[in-house]
Order: sequence, then structure tokens, then C-alpha cells
Amino acid sequence: MEEDMYKQDAPCFNQVGASLHTPSRVTTMKQTTGILLSATGASAFYAGNINYFSPSLRHPSLGISIPKVAARTYESLPWKPGQLNFTHGVASGDPYDDSVILWTRAAPMMDNDHSNTTVSGTTGLFSHETAEFVFFSKSKVCVDWKIATDEKFEKVADEGRVWTSSDIDFTVKVEAKRLSPFTTYYYQFNICDSYNNSPVGRTKTLPAKGKKVPSDIKLAVYSCSNYPQGFFNMFGNTVRKDSVDFIVFLGDYIYEFQNGQYGWGDALGRIPQPDRVTYTLYDYRRRIATYRTDLDLVANHMKFPWIQVWDDHEVADNTWRDGSSFLQNNEDSFISDGGVSTDSRKANAVRAYFEWMPIRQVDMDDGLRIWRNFEFGDLFDLIMLDTRQYDRSITNIYTNTGYIKDISNDTSRSLMGPRQEAWFYRTLKESSKRGTKWRLIGNQIIFSQLIVSKDMNLPYDYDAWDGYVANRNRTFATLYENSITNNIMLAGDSHASWASDLVWLDKPIEPGEYDPITGRGAIGVEFAVSAVSSPSPLGQTVTMEETETDTNLLTGFNKELQWTDLYYRGYTELCIGYEGVTARFYGSPDIRTRNGFEVSLANFTVKDGENRLQRYGEEMVASVDGKVEFGSLQRGKTVTTNLTYDTEEKRWFVFGEQ
Repeated sequence: MEEDMYKQDAPCFNQVGASLHTPSRVTTMKQTTGILLSATGASAFYAGNINYFSPSLRHPSLGISIPKVAARTYESLPWKPGQLNFTHGVASGDPYDDSVILWTRAAPMMDNDHSNTTVSGTTGLFSHETAEFVFFSKSKVCVDWKIATDEKFEKVADEGRVWTSSDIDFTVKVEAKRLSPFTTYYYQFNICDSYNNSPVGRTKTLPAKGKKVPSDIKLAVYSCSNYPQGFFNMFGNTVRKDSVDFIVFLGDYIYEFQNGQYGWGDALGRIPQPDRVTYTLYDYRRRIATYRTDLDLVANHMKFPWIQVWDDHEVADNTWRDGSSFLQNNEDSFISDGGVSTDSRKANAVRAYFEWMPIRQVDMDDGLRIWRNFEFGDLFDLIMLDTRQYDRSITNIYTNTGYIKDISNDTSRSLMGPRQEAWFYRTLKESSKRGTKWRLIGNQIIFSQLIVSKDMNLPYDYDAWDGYVANRNRTFATLYENSITNNIMLAGDSHASWASDLVWLDKPIEPGEYDPITGRGAIGVEFAVSAVSSPSPLGQTVTMEETETDTNLLTGFNKELQWTDLYYRGYTELCIGYEGVTARFYGSPDIRTRNGFEVSLANFTVKDGENRLQRYGEEMVASVDGKVEFGSLQRGKTVTTNLTYDTEEKRWFVFGEQ
């Protein structure tokens, strides 16, 4: 049974109430194109590379001018195959039922393009020694790609040829089309007319829209990967288990800080580059590239298609529409931060993110849009929100906490802005009317109310939905007033694990208020995932014993919060079927070394139509025996065994005794 749990095709509802992976027995267990094209003809090869375009279809000025690039490079020979490498593996993402985005980087160097860097210091006027500042390549890189249903590429479904250049940091992003629904594919890039090939990647399309899904779908949900804080072991564990179909990433893919500001990477050999706070396009390109040298992250991108969204640190800490915690759109901030405006910094961050991530262009009405919806047949919709960058009202930036507390219930405050809010509520209604079984909402921050003091009624985090109460109430009103059920809210950001009933606490619920014992009155559940490597909200060096006190207080103060753990770094696997959804929370006992270890912390179930975490009598169903490995459970037991699964050696052991 314990081995079956790791199989990708194992049905999820048969696992309802399964044990915490406690085994019944411990086991050890090829570049020339052949033709010189005119600049006009060459443009077609550049146009096939999505990264030349703007992240927004309606804001083409944010893209790269293909005619100018073609005119500059068409007389130049391409880079020779022997000069090029696929420096950061391959990736896929934003799958539809008939297409998917494929990504790679084919470059003559590991470093990133920084031709946009301002020349500074004592460099003389008209100096010819500024190559380190203004390097750009007149030579193009020619890349072929193909996608097939078999690893030998005998059954090719789509293929093409594109060019890339230093203008987009030598990245390649294409849309593979004419694919079949809910089908596994293999893809590869190679330098044109050579044997210089990329690794083979694996991806998968979504089930056909509105159609019955033939098997349960499994997701791994991640957030908050901090390079200097530790190794990304959790990304590697799903690869080694091969236990899911798709990856959902809820933000904080990178952190913008200098080494030492939020984690020291010296001892681990993980100093984030460049070793300074990120502001420029080069800074953000280099920072993402550094993160993409983690072997487990590379392997995860290669194995699974990603559906992702940003949080704040892809730009800066606690970002909102007009600023962040340390950079505001005012004169003092502009001077102290080296003459960089909020808008310029955000544009640089978004450009680099678009170049390096396997995401599509998103049609939009205004501003910067990454919010979008994915339809997994008639089984579930995955609604990905942007509660950070798009049009967020001012947040807590540490110097204004009292002010945010006073205005937290102001009707005009919004995490998403009016356009995204309207789209969100409309998408929820349309999903329900179509008869889609479940609605999964991928959002960055904790949705449920979290109080840390009964007497003071003090929220845990004004930077989360608790700082935007009216916006949360509008969301609840949409769900309750339209009888939209089977809702699962997903959240990251907090660096902790949470499982809650989804409850409108600010409004009495007919025919009675929320009953925390039975869960009656809830409209769904929230699963908030821990961090891949970012530290506990109580600090990087906090002990298990120290977190125990706080978790008990949190479940005591918050009746809808059924379980929380503040200690373990980790991730969550969801198994979605027509009868129910299971959530398995995993934790890493050690991120300071590279390993395949994980602890099964707790399992929860939501049954179709019940809109609450499943109970047996008056006890929470955290596993078949009503126990969790760690954290605080409202009605149940915490039994810490340190029983750990090694995903590399496929064996169980007690951590600390190996």
C-alpha cells in the first residue's frame, strides 16, 4: 500500500484517510542554416520564439523589435554548435488540452546578457574598453525543436525552427500545437544541423475542456524557494517518486536580496548572483539563472509541466501596485535606491520572468496580467490569481502597520483590482454553471482569517487577506450567494502549512453559524503550503519545541483552522477525483544538505459536496488513525516519530538514527 501511494496512476479517493506512509514493513527498498535569408525572411524564425514578444498582447512596446534584430544579425553567421550549450536544461508549462509551452536556453556563455547595464565609474568618454558593460551579439542562435509521444521521437506531433539572440538572453520559448488531450509527450531542442542536443523533457496536456476525465489528476503545490537558505530537495522528491501529473507554483520563485540579508549561502556554496539587491534587467536574469542551477529544480522542470504565478519577491518584498516595502514612488526612495523607480524595477523583473519561465502571453485589458484559468476537463478549474503585482492597494510595508489595520475593512481596498476581481467572480460563476466538479484557486497569500491574539483581535498578517477584509467578503458573497460549492483555496507565502475550513466568519450563515466540530456552514477548504526552503515565520533556527507552543495557540484562537505546522519546509500533493480530493503535506527534515528525505506530516480529505475537511464523528481525519506527525490538530493527536522516507533509496528510516 505504501508503495502504491507514490505511483502516478494510483486513484486518489482510494487513499482517503490513508496512513501517513507508515509502512507495514521497513524495506530497503547538431549550426549553420545552409541559406542566408534576407532580414525580412529571417523575421519569421525570430517570430516563432515567443520571448521576443511582450508579456502582454495589448502592450507590444514591452517586446523586442524583431525587424531590428533581424536587420542587425542577418548578415552574421550563426554561432557554431561547438560554441553553444543548453545551459539550464529544458522546461514546459501553461498546458492546454491541445498545446503546451516549451522552453530552453541555448547560449555561448553561462552568464546573462547585460548590454542594458549603465556604464559607470571612471571609464573614459568614447572608450573602446567597455565590452563588459555593453556586450551584445550580432550572431544569432538557430534552434530546432520537436515534440513526440515517444522518447525515441518516432511519432512527432509538432516541430519547428526558431532563432534566439542576446536580446532575450539567448532563451527559447515556443508553443507546441496540434497535441492530443491528456497525453504525455517528450520534447527536445537541438542546435540546427548538428548533434548538439538538449536533454529530453517530458510534459503533459490537459484533459479536453468539458469532457469526463478518465483518471484522477495529481498536483504538487509549491511556493517560496530561497537559494541561500538551503537546497531545493522538495522539487527533487516528486521527480524521484514520479508521483504527480502537474506542478503548481504559487510564487516567490526567487528572492531579490543580497547574500546575508535573508539567508547566508556561503557555507552551502549557494550565494545568489549577482551578490547585491536586484534592480536591473541583468540582475533579475542573473538571479533566476542562479536559481536554475539547482539540480532538483532543473530536474523538476524537465519532468513536469508547470502552472505558475509570481508573488512579491520576483520583484521585491511586499510589493503592491505603486511600490514595495523598501522602494516607494517618492523622491527619497528614488534617491536612496540609486535612481530606480518602482515601475522600472517591476518592468525589469517581469521581462526577465517572461524570458525565463514557460508561461504564455496573456491577453489583457490593462496593466500587467498573469491571472488566468486552466480547465481540467469537467473535473476542476484551476484559477490562478495575481494578488501582488497587478493592481493591489497599498499593503503593510512595516512602517504603516497601524494605518493598514485602520483601513483593512475599507470597501475600496482590493488585492486584485476591479478588473481582475470582476474576472475572478465571473470565472467562478461560469465554472459552477458548466457543472465543473471542483474549483481550485491558486493564490499567493493566506485567505482565511488568522488571529494571533483573542483579546486584541490581532491578525497574523496584514499583508495577507486579513489586510483586505472587504475584498475577502466580496469573494465569500460570490460563493455563498451563488451556491458555488466544492471550492479549494490554495495559498503560499507564509512558509508554513495550514488546513482550514473555508468560512465567512463576518456574516451569519443560514440556517446557523459555522460549527467547527462538524464543519457545517463552510463553503470549501483552504490548503496553504509551506516553503521549499524559505525559513519558518518563527525564524531559521527555531526548534520543534518552540513551534509547538505557537501552533497550539493558533489552533486555539482560530476555530476554522484545523491544523498547522510552523516547523517543516515542504510541499503538498493534491489528488483530485470526482468523489473527493486528498491533500498530503510533506516536510523536509534537512535542507542544509542535498538529499531525498521527506516526512509525511498530515493527510486531509474533502468529499464531494461536503465543503469541509472530512471528520469521523468529532475528530478530524488527518490520517486513518486520526494522528498527525507534527503540528497542532484541532481534534486529534500529534505523534512525532521522525519516520522518514528516502526518495532516492526508496527506504524508510528514523531521521537522526540513520
